[in-house]
Amino acid sequence: MAEMGSKGVTAGKIASNVQKKLTRAQEKVLQKLGKADETKDEQFEQCVQNFNKQLTEGTRLQKDLRTYLASVKAWPFCPTAMHEASKKLNECLQEMYEPDWPGRDEANKIAENNDLLWLDYHQKLVDQALLTMDTYLGQFPDIKSRIAKRGRKLVDYDSARHHYESLQTAKKKDEAKIAKAEEELIKAQKVFEEMNVDLQEELPSLWNSRVGFYVNTFQSIAGLEENFHKEMSKLNQNLNDVLVSLEKQHGSNTFTVKAQPRKKTKLLSRLLRKKNSDNAPAKGNKSPSPPPDGSPAATPEIRVNHEPEPPSSATAGASLPKSPSQSSLPAVVVETFSATVNGTVEGGSGAGRLDLPPGFMFKVQAQHDYVATDTDELQLKAGDVVLVIPFQNPEEQDEGWLMGVKESDWNQHKELEKCRGVFPENFTERVQ
Repeated sequence: MAEMGSKGVTAGKIASNVQKKLTRAQEKVLQKLGKADETKDEQFEQCVQNFNKQLTEGTRLQKDLRTYLASVKAWPFCPTAMHEASKKLNECLQEMYEPDWPGRDEANKIAENNDLLWLDYHQKLVDQALLTMDTYLGQFPDIKSRIAKRGRKLVDYDSARHHYESLQTAKKKDEAKIAKAEEELIKAQKVFEEMNVDLQEELPSLWNSRVGFYVNTFQSIAGLEENFHKEMSKLNQNLNDVLVSLEKQHGSNTFTVKAQPRKKTKLLSRLLRKKNSDNAPAKGNKSPSPPPDGSPAATPEIRVNHEPEPPSSATAGASLPKSPSQSSLPAVVVETFSATVNGTVEGGSGAGRLDLPPGFMFKVQAQHDYVATDTDELQLKAGDVVLVIPFQNPEEQDEGWLMGVKESDWNQHKELEKCRGVFPENFTERVQ
């Protein structure tokens, strides 16, 4: 009965949805035929048009930016692709730059100069590098052909020499044949030696010229690229000035950098909740009194083995050996300190270093302020330096988020469990 009731509810919902679609379709038809009036909201319709326009522009900008990034990988081996990608990016800016915004004409002029600068750079590369390369390589086919011809003439010379020698050592000598063979030998030797002498002079000279050619070619490329980047830098500075002016006029409409949303269970929140639940007294019992100072639970001891000891079967796979003194450690501390073997802490490149937290990987610097939205997140100000450390459990890491401790907090407290937290990676930039 329950199953039938459930199916009946589902069928009724489907029928209701179908009826709504039919009613909407009929209403649209009547409105188009003028038989029913339609509620108009011009202000909202304008907002929708702006939204669609903004989405189209953003999608195109994203596409052109991806093309530009792909061409950067090919630079400087394929400047043409870089030029086309840069041109498309500037055209995208020109189309998005609205007529009433300040600096529109300047932005368009900068885009035109950008294109001209690329064309000039391309032509100079052709004239001063590519054509020189063509001239350099143009001499190789002729010399290669002469080397092959010398080889054939050498065979002719050896053949004539062997023929002459065989006639001289024959039992019955024919002086006429010997004289003719000698004449052919002298002729073959002369042709070979002329070609051989010429190549003996040209090949070493060509070989030695390679250094000068390589130097001239790469000096030309480096010089052209240096001048190109200088001129491009001026254009980019001018464009930046135009955009700064636009930002000042529309300063209230700034775009706020947002952190990537976190989807998984928040690591430290979960650990803190686990700690509280572990330490909570049983229902009906009184809260336990705090342990006296000096007791194992009050001062947990993290031991470092300076002498190699074979791991026992009970602790071989554990991340931290369990002992009476460590069983009461907060979950945050247990996860922070990994097992130690032979006097070194297992972890990243910063393991065992007193000036850096265990497992330290690299440093980042905050480029924007970030306001923490949970207890396990770091509050960042632009300029803050954060020491990045790994998640003990990689599955706890959300995409786009890192674990770390602010360098100032670490230098002051040297306590990970009080200072560490997660933060959005896109708010920072790696510095070390």
